[in-house]
Amino acid sequence: MDLFTIPSPSSLWTTVSGYAFNIACSFAALWALVKVLRMLRWRVKTTQLLGPPRTSLVYGVSRDLAKSQDNAAIYERWATEYGVVYMIPSVLGQTRVVLCDPRAIAHFYARETRTYVQTPLSLALLESSVGKGLLWAQGETHRRQRKALTPAFSNAAIRKLTSVFYDSAYKAKGKWDTAIESSKDGDAVIEVQNWMNHISLDTVGIAGFSHDFGSLDGKPASVTEVFDTFGSNQKASAVNEVFILLASVFPIILRIPTKRQNLFKKLGFTMEQISNELLIRSRREKDFNIGERGQENSIIGLLIKSEGQDTEFHMSEEEVIAQMKVLLLAGYETTSISLTWALIELSRHPDVQTRLREELLAFGPDPTYDQLKANLPYLDAVVHETLRLHPPVPEITRLAAADDVIPLSEPVRTASGNMTDSISIAKGTLITVSIAAINRSSTIWGPHAKEFKPDRWLTEDGIGGKAKEVQGHRHLLTFVDGPKTCLGKDFAIMEFKTVLSVLVKNFVFEMRDGPDTPVEVARGILPRPRVVGEDGTGVPLRIRLYE
Repeated sequence: MDLFTIPSPSSLWTTVSGYAFNIACSFAALWALVKVLRMLRWRVKTTQLLGPPRTSLVYGVSRDLAKSQDNAAIYERWATEYGVVYMIPSVLGQTRVVLCDPRAIAHFYARETRTYVQTPLSLALLESSVGKGLLWAQGETHRRQRKALTPAFSNAAIRKLTSVFYDSAYKAKGKWDTAIESSKDGDAVIEVQNWMNHISLDTVGIAGFSHDFGSLDGKPASVTEVFDTFGSNQKASAVNEVFILLASVFPIILRIPTKRQNLFKKLGFTMEQISNELLIRSRREKDFNIGERGQENSIIGLLIKSEGQDTEFHMSEEEVIAQMKVLLLAGYETTSISLTWALIELSRHPDVQTRLREELLAFGPDPTYDQLKANLPYLDAVVHETLRLHPPVPEITRLAAADDVIPLSEPVRTASGNMTDSISIAKGTLITVSIAAINRSSTIWGPHAKEFKPDRWLTEDGIGGKAKEVQGHRHLLTFVDGPKTCLGKDFAIMEFKTVLSVLVKNFVFEMRDGPDTPVEVARGILPRPRVVGEDGTGVPLRIRLYE
């Protein structure tokens, strides 16, 4: 009898497989137990609220919202039905708490970056595209990065940049003059969204980095090609909806090389290349004392300064590059979207367009920075009405990093039938604020909330009591609020006003196919307007010289 029997390969494999299977089952059971315990804690610690039933076992109501052309209207309808805060079923059994109450939203924004943080999905998407910059950062890292950049967005800094905004606007005007003068009919059909992109890119290049991308002169820029690709394939966007919804539960699937994920990587790589080149050039100029005095308070100057080891708000090279990518993306996307929507609304409302032109012409020469801020009330009204109706970022979702209690301005009925004037939120809860729904809410902004009415900004009673409860720039959530309030808000508004004033003073705008031309929302990096039937994100307008 052999004391030492050598097992056969097949029996050894069976034994190893059995062990591996048992270990895998143990991990799965442990994972399931943790999930169940978290769910039980969440149910005990979080106020259970009313809300819509799920329409899909897999997606809850998330796919309905993703597919909708106006999900703000859906959020608003649910607020009317279930109360100013409610719960919605989300992907694979998740639940989101939706805030539609001004007091609750103010409380939420005041605690952003610490109590309420980016979701794992948002962090993964931001890191892959723009890196660990201001949009990605949280807590102390966010405070340090923001403090380092703040001087570049002061009133004094933006006052100096007004001439840059005018230069880009007049460059576009010159190109449009040529196109119209060469036309037999005295007008030209111009795809304006593309031109607003060019204006925004060249402006952020010169204002932020002292670099002219030359896109208004027809120079191809690699970054614009990538940006434009995001909105070009709407069929792919439908597939991407499902991919992103599932990634909200399993962010690891973002590693799957889908077409859109590859685009995000390409965008990140392209912006990193550009940022590196600009940074190297600016460092060289600083070393040789080339460039204008006072440039240390420009965006690129402050970024280079922050690299110094002895500065209070030191940033690593990785962080500096990330800030440059953030500024390129934000400067290109948001302002161009807002300008495009403004031209659409003015084309739909010729009376508003005429009144705005009359104010600008009566004023006379191009207004200065201070005059743009204070002396053109109707321009200010048109700009803010556009920002109210068409916020470039329509909603945000955050994750509770700690337990919290959110106060409400009015009581709501809970799932158990009780009334409460505050809700308990457990760590791990997903919180959603629909910026577009709050900006357009009839309850908050009155019966004409869905209409483009700049006059509401001109009278004392134009903005009702409920709207005045919304904390944010001019009672809007467009630039959010709290520690994450958009740092470039004043830059964006001044660029918006400058460009719009030049274009409206010199041109008359009409929808190519008449004032009732339908406009839809196309899925790009951010949602963009598009005339129904056009490719990509096309917005063709009929434009003629004002005489």
